[in-house]
Amino acid sequence: MRRSRGTSGEVASAPGEDSAGGSVLPWMAPELDLPSPLMATRSHVGDRAGRFALLLGAVITAFGVEGVSSPAQWEQVVVSALLGITLLLALWAAATRPRYMRIAALISAGLVLVSVIEVLSGSVDGSATRLANALLVGLAPPAIVIGFLQSLRTRQSVTVEAVLGVLCVYILLGMFFAFIYGMVARLGGSPFFAGGQDASFPHCLYFSFTTLTTVGYGDFTARTNLGHTLAVSEALFGQIYLVTVVSLIVGNLGRGRPVAPEPPAAAGSS
Repeated sequence: MRRSRGTSGEVASAPGEDSAGGSVLPWMAPELDLPSPLMATRSHVGDRAGRFALLLGAVITAFGVEGVSSPAQWEQVVVSALLGITLLLALWAAATRPRYMRIAALISAGLVLVSVIEVLSGSVDGSATRLANALLVGLAPPAIVIGFLQSLRTRQSVTVEAVLGVLCVYILLGMFFAFIYGMVARLGGSPFFAGGQDASFPHCLYFSFTTLTTVGYGDFTARTNLGHTLAVSEALFGQIYLVTVVSLIVGNLGRGRPVAPEPPAAAGSS
């Protein structure tokens, strides 16, 4: 390795070496005077991964709370608030513009307020909670997809936030079908289940995820042809999503986009 001699007679180290002649590793940030754009990029990547990790925790929490909650009055307020927070986290993780974040925050706060009004009036209809569910399963998945696609395009490699993002979408897919089952039962398909069980959201959530994961215990089955078609569609979506999207993202974690080789120089060029 060629070294240059300064005016004072000292030998300057070559790029990639320290003053003792040893190699300086790229990840040894404290030992290097890294350019500020690179440090900003690393900080940005860590921030995005933290956002998606927080979102995944919120989605799992929302799933768990809705799965065990009963249609009591104040529980509906808690669920509405949790769903609104999860939606805001999804938009935040996707780096949505602040204007849209403010609109979503106002809508979420309004739904919580409506839930409180329903409780004070003695109603357990839960219309505000259903609307909060609709907003979460309708807006969060596309926002998450757009967010991690932007990350893939920017980084040119599969990062941790992409893995966290596809896992969030998978859980939200099950919650989406649970919402659809409940709406079918509410709009005239009651009883939705062949055994006559109430199509409460915990029951629909249970049926949805046993269908999505193709477990199929058999204690809950759809009664109508529409219900059968929806259940089979969910099972197909769930399996195709796992063996294509999730496996592709996880299998390429950390791999960058291959760089095309430079074309050979034309003959006779200097």
